[in-house]
Amino acid sequence: MTARKRLDLRAELLARTRAFFASRGYLEVETPTLVPCPGLDVHLDAFETNAPGRARWLVTSPEYQMKRLLAGGHARIYQIGRAYRRGEVGARHNPEFTILELYRAHAGLDAILSDTEQLVAAVTGGQVEIEGRSVSTRPPFRRVTLAEAYLQHAGVPEAETLRLAAHDEDAFYRALVDRVEPGLAALDHAVFVTDYPATQASLARKKPGDPRFAERFELYVAGVEISNGFGELTDAVEQRARFVADQEERARRGLPVYPIDEAFLAALEAGMPDSAGNAIGFDRLVALAAGTRDIGAVMAFTDGEL
Repeated sequence: MTARKRLDLRAELLARTRAFFASRGYLEVETPTLVPCPGLDVHLDAFETNAPGRARWLVTSPEYQMKRLLAGGHARIYQIGRAYRRGEVGARHNPEFTILELYRAHAGLDAILSDTEQLVAAVTGGQVEIEGRSVSTRPPFRRVTLAEAYLQHAGVPEAETLRLAAHDEDAFYRALVDRVEPGLAALDHAVFVTDYPATQASLARKKPGDPRFAERFELYVAGVEISNGFGELTDAVEQRARFVADQEERARRGLPVYPIDEAFLAALEAGMPDSAGNAIGFDRLVALAAGTRDIGAVMAFTDGEL
């Protein structure tokens, strides 16, 4: 496929994505990209802007503002926009990229998993062709817990997976990258990896009945992580405690420490309904539909081409 045809395909898939959400009653929204808090995830670094007396960063995700819209009464929303993450360069990364986020109020994890697999099927046509083999994206997608994936592909039992996630993140992620993800890449079908350790919960709520785990999932297609979704945490007290812990961990690692988004916490305190959401790497999804894992192939210009 030529570069021009790949950009034509990208435009077609953008239109197909918007039609998908319109048919399901989702409202397309646009939220600011210049914000007072870009996110506190210890694994993400933001770009700071030069605004004397008014600190602002480019968003690493529009999550906080979209959840404020949920708290304000919007039931189904999505956004296709730009996000920015400092230091992310490679075949599947670019400092500026397109993110697709969707949220449903008054819905559980199963609803957002269903919407996600239906969307991916609509965008890809039910399968992708990668390196001479077909990978099915026809619903329903397989589901495997993270603990099951670590046991099956890395030989790491559940208790050890939980220990590594809590006390040795380097080893936890080495096992993921070196053994688990290659095992997922060999599958001939899309797969949801669910039930992440609670220590890796981010903004996800803990799993009812088993607080060792969180309602967090990731979608893998042909070994490519496409999305990261949650049954959303709505408890403002617990969310603040997590933010403070993230700030402390960023300081311990010598990373920039961003302020807490008080407007987001105020929205949680006012009452955000039970909700679920998902963040999808749109460039990665389009790349797979084009038969490649390299997102640069479906971008007009990568950072290295500027």
